[in-house]
Amino acid sequence: MIGGGQGAFIGGVHRIAAQIDGMYELVCGAFSSNPEKSKASGELLGLAPDRVYTSYKELFAQEQQLPEEERVQVISIVTPNHVHFEPAKLALESGFDVILDKPMTFSLEEALALRKVVEQTGKLFCLTHTYTGYPMVKEARQIVASGKLGKIRKVYVEYPQGWLSTFKEGIENKDLKQASWRTDPSQSGIAGAMGDIGTHAFNLAEYVSGLEVTKLCADINIVVEGRQLDDDGAVLLKFDNGASGVLFATQIAAGEENNIKVRVYGEHAGLEWQQADANSLQLKWLDQPTEIYRTGGIYTSSYAQHNTRTPAGHPEGYLEAFANLYRNFALCVQAREAGEQPKPEWLDFPGMEEGVRGMAFIEQVIASGKSDKKWTDFTTKTI
Repeated sequence: MIGGGQGAFIGGVHRIAAQIDGMYELVCGAFSSNPEKSKASGELLGLAPDRVYTSYKELFAQEQQLPEEERVQVISIVTPNHVHFEPAKLALESGFDVILDKPMTFSLEEALALRKVVEQTGKLFCLTHTYTGYPMVKEARQIVASGKLGKIRKVYVEYPQGWLSTFKEGIENKDLKQASWRTDPSQSGIAGAMGDIGTHAFNLAEYVSGLEVTKLCADINIVVEGRQLDDDGAVLLKFDNGASGVLFATQIAAGEENNIKVRVYGEHAGLEWQQADANSLQLKWLDQPTEIYRTGGIYTSSYAQHNTRTPAGHPEGYLEAFANLYRNFALCVQAREAGEQPKPEWLDFPGMEEGVRGMAFIEQVIASGKSDKKWTDFTTKTI
């Protein structure tokens, strides 16, 4: 693991997710840019002192010298956005598969460069867009793909939060570290809310609908005085089949937590999923009563069942969804080592293309928000 040391939030989540199925063992790490903090973090995690490194460059150099049976196989990168590209690039070039937290890079230019590295090295790559790991999100995607809804006409996706309703960044409080780096352009990039949670909403809309955004029109706001990056925004979307959509992401909706929600409407029916009731998926018919699909139901698709861990009625949540990405990635690594073809259900995790499209979304949504032009063409090429 690179990053995720003492005081970090997402590093602990990644470690829990990796360990749920017993398919990973944490063997080494460079947990902080501060060497002393990295060493202290490794000690708390019970690692051998000689496998706790002072930098990711040292980690790659030293691990490459170890016998294959001892050497680390997969690198998990959980650093702030500005420290995504270089360690991911060096990890891939050093022969390691990579799991990377989102958004993929600091810029679209970096994302396109990283895609070339993956193509050149042939290593496996996973981007942790967590919400695609939920069984009922996978079921929603399969229902749309089956044609039950008919031609898709409308997509709504929202991600409301309230934790940045007041100015928290810059305050000397270790508990507010998450606010400080996420609102700092030098660490987060050109986007705040749209980069942090807007990319999740964008990814969920494309994943469930099976469509790709071709145009967007954005209203981007900085609501809290003194903040450097957006904390609120709404985006009109056009998809490649002619459907339209609406996306909103905000971190100043006081009282809201993390209830990301997606709704997709076709000619015959619509469906709705929200994280607050993650085990349920509503299928709303034009001329029939609403059906409610539940996690663990024997009627669900192989994709939902493969990613379901407990008997019906037991709640499955964020950590399990995260773990599904780690498990599917591990299954693909094992299949490659065995010279076998991975099952389609195993390959169903976000990767390089989702990362590139996410970075294109960030750059074009911010550009649209600053422009007087009504619509901006969506492209994965640098402008």
